[in-house]
Amino acid sequence: MPDSPTAPPRIVVIGGGNAGLSIAGRLHRARLGDITVIEPRETHVYAPLQSHIAGGTARASQASRPQADVIPPGVRWLRDAVFTVDADAHRVHLVSGGHLDYDQLIVAAGLRLAWDAIPGLPEAMAAPEGVSNYDLALAAKASPTLRDLRSGTVVFTQPPEPASCGAAAQKPLYLACDWWRALGVLDDIRVILVLPDPVPFGIPDVDRELRRVLEAYGVEVRYSREVRSVDATTRTLTIGHGDVEETLAYDVLHAVPPQRAPEWIAGSGLADPDDAHGFVDVDPETLRHRRFPDVWSLGDAARVATRPSGGAIRPQAKVLAKNLRAVLRGGTPTARYDGYSVVPFTVSRGTVVFAEFDRWGKPQPTIPFWRSLSRERRSTWVADRRILPWVYWNLILRGRA
Repeated sequence: MPDSPTAPPRIVVIGGGNAGLSIAGRLHRARLGDITVIEPRETHVYAPLQSHIAGGTARASQASRPQADVIPPGVRWLRDAVFTVDADAHRVHLVSGGHLDYDQLIVAAGLRLAWDAIPGLPEAMAAPEGVSNYDLALAAKASPTLRDLRSGTVVFTQPPEPASCGAAAQKPLYLACDWWRALGVLDDIRVILVLPDPVPFGIPDVDRELRRVLEAYGVEVRYSREVRSVDATTRTLTIGHGDVEETLAYDVLHAVPPQRAPEWIAGSGLADPDDAHGFVDVDPETLRHRRFPDVWSLGDAARVATRPSGGAIRPQAKVLAKNLRAVLRGGTPTARYDGYSVVPFTVSRGTVVFAEFDRWGKPQPTIPFWRSLSRERRSTWVADRRILPWVYWNLILRGRA
């Protein structure tokens, strides 16, 4: 508890990514307490731009800034990592050996990229042919690798859920195919997409658009398949479903690894013991922990029953801020998060298909009367490539949007 009755509440935010800084900035602007963000990384990356980097429509330098430069004014940054949380004692234990006490804790730790979960995948990514849009360095490597290809086989893989905007794995495929088509070499390149589900995304209107685009590019889609192993030496990967397996040879492999919540969340007792993925066990509407009333969570690490995405964080931050304000004033949480999420598919180097939906998979367009955003449009390309990055750096991270 605070040191004195008049001391401001000590609010600790674990994670300095989109979710952590969004809520930290919003809470500071509302003057709700003394706010500390725990984040070990020195560089902040705007993850959605990595798809454009891999696809050759953005530079790597545009996606990152020093972490110190994006911490909201008035918020303290503690450069450290979390070892465990003692929710009963209101204490965060740090990897450095220190600890931090709190009155309210917000877990915004994101998901961990489990490259080593697939045998041979780390070695494949270290080889010249291995690229990915889920790592800034690998995205930068993908840009010239895909740009300069003129023939051969390229395999793109998408991870099973849960994944942070998992369908974003498809974006570099569309950007590369559009580039190869413009050069007149698309027919000389065999493009294979490995999907974990029987449909491209899971929303009928969006699936129709994506199937049309995939067919137009001549992409071979392996539905309901997951990557089981990769051999960087022979440049092959094994995919499968049940007892059925297939080995694919590749000249370039664009892979996205499985993902899970950081292990310390379950180790701290913040996850549901029955949740194999280790998400923070919050009420999916109020974002308050089911068992520890002074613990909250948002973003990819929160169990909110919807597809994780950067676009889902903005409404979550608004709901969490309102509910935390109510609790600090002696009330109860009344704001509700409806599961809104969004995935923009860059289906060419100038058009985008927007998927906006709630936790039940029903379309939920931001502009209610414009329900056709799920169709391929040039106007949404401007929003995805130009407007949203500016909004992110200048408004979202400061809690102003």
